[in-house]
Amino acid sequence: MTGPVVDTPSALEFQREIMDRTSEAELQGIAADLERKSSALRDLLSGEPSSWDRATLRQVLRWLFATRRRADSILDSIGPQRLAAAIAGLLDGGDPVADRIDRFDASLTGRAALAALAGSGFDLPAEVLHFTSPDRYWLWTRWIWDPGARTGALALVTTDDLDLGAGATRGAVYLSVGRAMAFVDATGKAAGFTSAGPGLFGTDVLLAAVYGVYMYTVLQMRLTREFNQVVPTLPHLVRRLLGVYYLEG
Repeated sequence: MTGPVVDTPSALEFQREIMDRTSEAELQGIAADLERKSSALRDLLSGEPSSWDRATLRQVLRWLFATRRRADSILDSIGPQRLAAAIAGLLDGGDPVADRIDRFDASLTGRAALAALAGSGFDLPAEVLHFTSPDRYWLWTRWIWDPGARTGALALVTTDDLDLGAGATRGAVYLSVGRAMAFVDATGKAAGFTSAGPGLFGTDVLLAAVYGVYMYTVLQMRLTREFNQVVPTLPHLVRRLLGVYYLEG
């Protein structure tokens, strides 16, 4: 990446809009719940993969926003052993992370698996990586960056010439997103807009809130006033996007 990566004026403007809709204490509380989520997933996946039975994997899926409501159907379609093997391969740090993500996708091909993971499968590997090793891996969800639609919160706080879709495979795109996330995190720590939590959790909260503000702007332009009145508040929306609106356990 050459030249500026972070659009700092836009990020600061989003931060002002975010603080008009919530408080620093609320954002810090969300970041604290992300730490709790991370701790729970580390505990669940700390043992040998052979010990990850259906109950354990169901809890893992229930902690992830993208798979929470489809945990049972995913397990019914894929099977606990196959899913455990795919997650174990993803977490095995012996190979580059891009290769592991691509291998995760390849291991769950087939009509039943693809149907079960439709939509939710996109976010699954990055959520598992990020929340089991938050100091090493970053979050990538469709609301952070959707390479098909070329939209997402990350694009709203980075410069226009940054190509977040670079790479022939999903693993390669994960690396592009990670490099951009690192710049946003570092710039945000210096400018104060990713200070809600430690490590990348503050950046997670910022991007979810940015996406929430973006959603409100789009809804206000397109939908009726009555419908806008039932849209969740920003803290609730951020919690839903980050999978901590309902905390397991």
